[in-house]
Amino acid sequence: MKRVGLLGGSFNPAHRGHRKLSLHAIRALGLDEVWWLVSPGNPLKPEAGMAPFSARLASARKMACHAPIRVSDVEARLRTRYTADTLAKLPRLYPKHRFIWLMGADNLAQFHQWRNWRRIARQVPIAIIARPGYDARAHASPAMSWLRRAVRPAGQAKKWTSWRLPGLVLLRFRPDPTSATRIRAADPAWHRHFSNVRGIPISTQSVPSPQPRTDLLQP
Repeated sequence: MKRVGLLGGSFNPAHRGHRKLSLHAIRALGLDEVWWLVSPGNPLKPEAGMAPFSARLASARKMACHAPIRVSDVEARLRTRYTADTLAKLPRLYPKHRFIWLMGADNLAQFHQWRNWRRIARQVPIAIIARPGYDARAHASPAMSWLRRAVRPAGQAKKWTSWRLPGLVLLRFRPDPTSATRIRAADPAWHRHFSNVRGIPISTQSVPSPQPRTDLLQP
């Protein structure tokens, strides 16, 4: 069974912080790789300032180069808008994979606003990456109040495939200060750098298509 971490997000744009978080998770959780699930549209984020999906996907592929990180447009192809729906379909499409959901502490702080968030916690283990400035809010969040008894010691992080769900682990590492918000503020038209992208080599980092559902997940 391949051990895969799932990192969902807008990637508006993808940056070094996403890459470093993913590489840390690979080491801490004993993963074979991390998949970046680039969202066609995040229901909790405003459309204003959101770059075109093609540009965000291209920025993720560029940032993931030469790392055990695979970039996926699976949510666009499956037409799933909510994480719980995506997670319900992935195990059927990839029966030889085991998945763990990765999220920053900023997302845990608002996790209770996600549709069917308790169902998500019962679908896959969750690894929370600490983020300065968000940890206190995350620990005081409604979701964490419900999940507190499901927290596993960091020393058991690599045993996540054997956890009874819900199961959650808190990971800490030196964060990268790069911020998508600051990147957009410095260059609001950053996506134009990817407007003419046609052939970024992606064969080494695209999520493999299941058989026989190639109509859905071809890169």
